Amino acid sequence: MKRFALILAACAALAALSGCNTVHGFGKDLKKLGDQIEEKSAK
Repeated sequence: MKRFALILAACAALAALSGCNTVHGFGKDLKKLGDQIEEKSAK
């Protein structure tokens, strides 16, 4: 069961990282996520 969870987590991380292509793109995605969290918490 732990092996399945590890494989699933690795696949999810790979999909997330391949979606932004570069470290710079990942930084933009992370900033956008942070901005959305700030907007939701301000309400």
